[in-house]
Amino acid sequence: MQRQSHSAAQCPSYMGTKNLTHVTEFLLLGLSVDPELQLLLFGLLLSMYLVTVLGNLLIILAIGSDPHLHTPMYFFLSILSLADIGLTSTTVPKMIVDNQTLSRVISYAGCLTQMSIFIVFACMDSILLTAMAYDRFVAICHPLHYPVIMNPRFCALLVLASFFISLLDSQLHSLMLVQLTFFIDVEITNFFCGLSPLFNIACFKIPTNAILMYFTGAIFGGVPVSGILFSYYKIVSSILRVPSAGGKSKAFSTCGSHLIVVCLFYGTGLGVFFSSAASEARRKLAMASLMYTVVTPMLNPFIYSLRNRDMMGALQRLLKGASKSQRLCHLSQRAG
Repeated sequence: MQRQSHSAAQCPSYMGTKNLTHVTEFLLLGLSVDPELQLLLFGLLLSMYLVTVLGNLLIILAIGSDPHLHTPMYFFLSILSLADIGLTSTTVPKMIVDNQTLSRVISYAGCLTQMSIFIVFACMDSILLTAMAYDRFVAICHPLHYPVIMNPRFCALLVLASFFISLLDSQLHSLMLVQLTFFIDVEITNFFCGLSPLFNIACFKIPTNAILMYFTGAIFGGVPVSGILFSYYKIVSSILRVPSAGGKSKAFSTCGSHLIVVCLFYGTGLGVFFSSAASEARRKLAMASLMYTVVTPMLNPFIYSLRNRDMMGALQRLLKGASKSQRLCHLSQRAG
């Protein structure tokens, strides 16, 4: 009943005879409208954003500078870190500016652009996590064929495929969304233009777009999840056949970081999906979206670095090299 009354308030009864695409801008309700919390939110969001960007940049630099990390797993990890930077940068900077200016308005074109870019990076994250699960499957279940299967050309093709599939997913959802009708004074119950909030406030008579939208979402979301589950089913079956406990522990340790990231990514993503199903749960939706777009990309570098000796060693060598270069530069300036 609440959904019907909401639609009735925004969608006039004569929508079948007139073009109602009058909306020129949306209002992002954000995390909170309390003026006393804006300064706190500004500091929190800015610090989380900086930690996310710097942490993922360090991962990329460490992998690029250390020849020992030039393997398929770390190659995918560097691309995943790049996608995480893009995912966070799509939403957080505008949210920080909105909190300072107290202007939560976004144009219709800007909203669709933000949603399209967000889908590209989110879908890339999903496909890259699937590629990393496949990499672990080949490494554990077919170790002798690993160098042949996971060759550099194949890995590069997987990354290119992930980008083009994500772009296709984004364009399909954008094409479906521009065909929906919005009316005046439209409020989005989130701090960015997501697919579900936009779909919930649209006016339409026949749910063809709804069916198509959820179908494409199931394809582009369900296939990666199925691939990850199948890979780990094979991995666990193979590990359980290892006779020694030390061998099992070593095999599981190579998958631990990836499995934690997968649980965080899909756990928070499902939280956003189920929260958006209830229009009255605005605060829950915003918090779930914050976990999905900010917290998870911020934690990924820590998960992969703190649980991985090779990554920790590469980061230490990178920081030591930067410190040494800074000292040499300082000494040369003093000598000059």
